[in-house]
Amino acid sequence: MEIRNIAIIAHVDHGKTTLTDALMRQTGAAAEGITMDSNNIEQERGITIYSKNTSVEYKGTKINIVDTPGHADFGSEVERVLRSIDSVLLIVDAQEGPMPQTRFVLKKSLELGLKPIVVINKIDKPAANPALAEEQVLELFLELGASDEQADFTTVYAIGREGVAMRTLDAERKDLNPLLDVILEKVPSAATPELIAKPLRIQAFNLGYDNFLGRLAIARIYEGTVKSTENVFVKKPNGDTRSGKLTKLFTFKGLERTEVAEAQAGDIVLIAGLPDIFIGETITTDQNAEPISAISIDEPTITVNFLVNNSPFAGREGKYVTSRQLREYLERELEVNVGLKIDFVSPDSFKVSGRGELHIAILLENMRRNGYELQVSQPQVIIREEEGQKMEPFEEVTIDTPSEFQGAIIERLGTRSFVLQNLVQHDDLVRLTLEGPTRGLLGYRNQFVIDTKGEGILSSRVIGFKPYAGEIKKRQVGSMISMAPGKALGYALWGLQERGVLYIVPATEVYEGMVIGNTSKGEEMMVNPTKGKNLTNVRSSGNDEAINLVPPFALTIERGLEIMAEDEYLEITPISVRLRKMFLNESERVKARNKGK
Repeated sequence: MEIRNIAIIAHVDHGKTTLTDALMRQTGAAAEGITMDSNNIEQERGITIYSKNTSVEYKGTKINIVDTPGHADFGSEVERVLRSIDSVLLIVDAQEGPMPQTRFVLKKSLELGLKPIVVINKIDKPAANPALAEEQVLELFLELGASDEQADFTTVYAIGREGVAMRTLDAERKDLNPLLDVILEKVPSAATPELIAKPLRIQAFNLGYDNFLGRLAIARIYEGTVKSTENVFVKKPNGDTRSGKLTKLFTFKGLERTEVAEAQAGDIVLIAGLPDIFIGETITTDQNAEPISAISIDEPTITVNFLVNNSPFAGREGKYVTSRQLREYLERELEVNVGLKIDFVSPDSFKVSGRGELHIAILLENMRRNGYELQVSQPQVIIREEEGQKMEPFEEVTIDTPSEFQGAIIERLGTRSFVLQNLVQHDDLVRLTLEGPTRGLLGYRNQFVIDTKGEGILSSRVIGFKPYAGEIKKRQVGSMISMAPGKALGYALWGLQERGVLYIVPATEVYEGMVIGNTSKGEEMMVNPTKGKNLTNVRSSGNDEAINLVPPFALTIERGLEIMAEDEYLEITPISVRLRKMFLNESERVKARNKGK
């Protein structure tokens, strides 16, 4: 059977998964309502976090499709997938045009010599402008140094939600066959007789786990034929070789994996039996075969310390609370999450480096859902030294906002060392492009929602390490710290809400040193949220005031990582997210401050 291998790449929310789901439904590979976003967090947030494989059959050809994440924090998922396929569908929103992540994934594709097929999606949007979007895509191709052949791309217009695609805008809107036809025409065949005749060479580009089979490698067969129970050699990119034996072999059919006895060059397979296989390693039957070149992945940009929870409420809600259990989870995560780096510095503290706040937040969310309890320190950017100069990660930020808010955004980001690069006005909307240090962006997204009254869209991408941008003053609020343990009372919170923003509701259990809110004036304030109203035995008709409480600013993992101060920990349990001071006692905090001076 003929095989075509493609990946679907795009900026977040431009319709990759919706289009993949529609392709599966049309070709009968999946039933109505089945989606590629199978993970609970993906379904809740409406974003793709993990790249996934599927395959569809069309006109006697098997098309392997890899759906990739659109968020910059999960770029490592995209980078390794691009090595395993022969072409990409670059999806661009007809209204928004190319966005930061479009640039990131396209740049990676062009560097690998792939020739993308451009899909202008969501052409039914009220403000859609497919012609302008296509023009902007061409400009982006040329800006990224595409070859003449790559820049001569084929364009397909689509409405993924309705499952229709057209070669031209005025063509009949019927189904996705025009897109499938373009894939057959433009994507080179992955299986040729010459490649099948060569000795076996397979490269793992993703990992999976099965409770019965153990570790699984998702891999592309570049050359030869693989049999499900043969003896093989596993080679690292540096040439180190070890032997192993395959136990089972699967290929993808829709979203299901199908066990097969053998598979040939060009196919994407799932391999069991190699418990120590790692991404980028080559599986071969010839001991002297050359290993396939390594898969390179961008460096992490931020680091966070994971610690054992030692708060007064430690162990109440979590099932796994010890340092050994945390270490085991993180070691397992390292095997499949290649964008992550972990330094096991001490028995109780692990230094975790990732691609961004969302990357770390998703890891923490998965841990709490699995019954783990821990606390983390404030995210810090990774600063490195090159030729005696301090270097830090910089990001390009693209903001779409109503023009009335642009002044506040430029001013706010200006104080965080961001420099305006471009400003494009379109009716009442403006698109701002700014560049600045990642440090300046940490903790800003929340403020951005307030500044734009929820109407702005902010996207960012890491553009590399640049010289250190100097000190940035970001935190303009202080912490409201509980000085007593107990249950918070509505009467006490009613008096405190005038001083800042509260994070808790009445009847929340608190402990000494727990941060229950912030103060708008910027100084730290010790408060007693458990204080009740003084009651007397004298009745008075006008003595009772109505208690009106403002809804609190509920803490989530991402919000906590954004707003926490340097001397605070974020306590994360399966049920609660709390903010606390590193030193719970006021006198200990004073000692620590004096020691630091």
